[in-house]
Amino acid sequence: QVRVVDSGGGLVQAGGSLRLSCAASGRTFSRYAAGWFRQTPGKERQFVAVISWNGGATYYSDSVKGRFTISRDNAKNTISLQMNSLKPEDTAVYYCATTSRNIYTPTRVSDFDYWGQGTQVTVSS
Repeated sequence: QVRVVDSGGGLVQAGGSLRLSCAASGRTFSRYAAGWFRQTPGKERQFVAVISWNGGATYYSDSVKGRFTISRDNAKNTISLQMNSLKPEDTAVYYCATTSRNIYTPTRVSDFDYWGQGTQVTVSS
């Protein structure tokens, strides 16, 4: 069993930066990919970024490419999402997730098995 706890959200002005963090428990965490998703009221959860189990590959949605950076530290069982040049449309609840499946860089909600509780990011214009 893996427990995921995400944090670091807050209120920031457009153009600013935030860093989200995710701490995971469980010895198998370092063997699998992990990612970030976001969701706004009334809409489906959307893919943001994913990192492979060894950090060797990353993949981003077009909407955040070039502005967000995902990273991981397997020794500490943590994942981070550095968000720069934030826009009002980035406002959402952000969720960290990890999988127990052998998919190198999964991007679908259904590919992930363990989710954090979510952290609110609000970008004011």
